[in-house]
Amino acid sequence: MHVAHLSLVDFRCYPTVELPLDPGVTALVGPNGQGKTNLVEAIGYVASLDSHRVAHDTPLVRLGAERAIVRTNVVRDARSTLVELEINPGKANRARVNRSAVPRPREVLGILRTVLFAPEDLALVKGDPSERRRFLDKLLVARAPRFAAVRSDYDRVLKQRNALLKSAGAAMRNRNGGADLRTLDVWDAHLAQHGAELLAGRLELVHYLQPLVDKAYDEVSRGAGPTAMEYVSSLGSEAPLVPDRELLAAALLAALSERRRDELDRGVSLVGPHRDDLLLKLGPLPAKGYASHGEAWSYALALRLASYDLLTADGGEPVLVLDDVFAELDVGRRERLAQRVADAEQVLVTAAVAGDVPEALSGARVDVMAAEVRRVR
Repeated sequence: MHVAHLSLVDFRCYPTVELPLDPGVTALVGPNGQGKTNLVEAIGYVASLDSHRVAHDTPLVRLGAERAIVRTNVVRDARSTLVELEINPGKANRARVNRSAVPRPREVLGILRTVLFAPEDLALVKGDPSERRRFLDKLLVARAPRFAAVRSDYDRVLKQRNALLKSAGAAMRNRNGGADLRTLDVWDAHLAQHGAELLAGRLELVHYLQPLVDKAYDEVSRGAGPTAMEYVSSLGSEAPLVPDRELLAAALLAALSERRRDELDRGVSLVGPHRDDLLLKLGPLPAKGYASHGEAWSYALALRLASYDLLTADGGEPVLVLDDVFAELDVGRRERLAQRVADAEQVLVTAAVAGDVPEALSGARVDVMAAEVRRVR
């Protein structure tokens, strides 16, 4: 799989740009703030329908423009697919595949798969649980696009249930008569159903990812492991954390019943996949709080390389994007990472100066300056 062409209209700093791309390595080189990351961000948006840099679409549209257009020509097994996304902040986004409209933008998920490593990935190790949940869920969707609908359904139910908890809890505290909690029972059932599906997917993913992470960490850090990953559920340590949808749904319902009083008092849902975490361990200790800066970088790299290996094993090697990472790594990690990914189908590298790109990743070069691109080699 590779991206053969990227076309942008009013995306970020680009009024318009046309960028042909080849398989193999392409380095996007230019000073910071000139638009390199915007190019790989656009490619990642086609793959996942979100950005690794911002939570909402509004910053993706060039200042003064109403909408942005991202087009990619994706080649997989010698077959070309044109994907076009129209980003409309405050309105529904639109998508076309081979110039035909599709009912929902998420219909394009799975056409392009990418794995992106960026400086922000240090938060996977050192940051809040939300960073690790997002990592798992994005990888879930990349492997099986149907999980995009599962996540959407779960988020919708969670929002409705939180609103009901808040209003019912307020009614009980104000003694305006007993709140009717029968509706809450209905939303409990919905949360358990969709939550069990999402939780089962995450547990299966961690099972397959663990040995790949340990292997990748060993390669990047030269035997400084071992690593381990432990899924930490809001259901508690007694819950059956196995990817069985029925068992998980029953456990969620029981936990929701047990925590209902606390939830009504606080007005939020305290049980479910939205409260979970992925404990990353290095040796016997948690990586967060104990890993050195270099070890944390190695762990973040291992998570992304393992994601790449897992998606490749599923069929269809993803596009690998290394966004301004080599300047952050010491010489040893830089060279080991370069050797590890040099043979990938397509690697897109961004760097402030050409010297930051290791010799093992020599290939095509595109200079980026003031939202203009120029092919050098």
